[in-house]
Amino acid sequence: MLKQASIKNLTVFSQANLEFASGLNIIVGENGMGKSHLLKVLYAIIAAGCDPKSTTIPQPTQSHLQKAYADKLVKVLRPDGLGRLARRKQGRERCEIGLVFAEPSANIQLSLSTASKSEVQIENAPTQWQAKSPVFFPTRELLTLCPWFIGFYDNYHLKFEETWRDTCSLLIAPKLKGAREKQVANMLKPLEQAMGGKVVVDDLGNFYLQVTGEGKLEMPLVAEGLRKLAMLAQLISTGTLLEQGYLFWDEPETNL
Repeated sequence: MLKQASIKNLTVFSQANLEFASGLNIIVGENGMGKSHLLKVLYAIIAAGCDPKSTTIPQPTQSHLQKAYADKLVKVLRPDGLGRLARRKQGRERCEIGLVFAEPSANIQLSLSTASKSEVQIENAPTQWQAKSPVFFPTRELLTLCPWFIGFYDNYHLKFEETWRDTCSLLIAPKLKGAREKQVANMLKPLEQAMGGKVVVDDLGNFYLQVTGEGKLEMPLVAEGLRKLAMLAQLISTGTLLEQGYLFWDEPETNL
């Protein structure tokens, strides 16, 4: 569990020290205060600290993390270059980010400067992988982009944040079965009551809202707010949000 975050000279932040509760944390502020930047930085660092299943690295190494953190920060926040994440002012600037977890072996302290290109500097590296991959809900719902967006993103140079690709890949995962189905059903009840139906997916990966007494409604025809709830319901069904983990939800004030 993430307990604290300290940020210095990151984009609009000169200095920020935050403490997090074990449950729900809400970040509010005026436009341009850096709320989305904060969520994306936390997501990127935690996501980059997860076990890369495509490699055979048994535990995180400094050389791997220097590149992994840099790559994820750039792909999630989409600056022109890594050094552009440092707070803008004349001359060279140094950005520092520190995360403290309930498990001290996961703590991370890193920095970058306006001259950074492809790697961050790590002052304190974690000695274990993050236990569970985080989830990010961008300001736009993503169910209507499944399943075609993933292949499109992977095969073409697109100026989309990688959070879209990450979350789409989680949304198309198969649903759980077996002993945990009852737990899933109990968690879905309030969401399905709010949506007026259940989320279903066809053999091609297209999502629908199965409205009680009315049949299937194509997801693009469902209200935007209900599509966000449908994303939440789908990730509970797949087990992604069934137990402990991180959900970073970026929601514009106009949608609240």
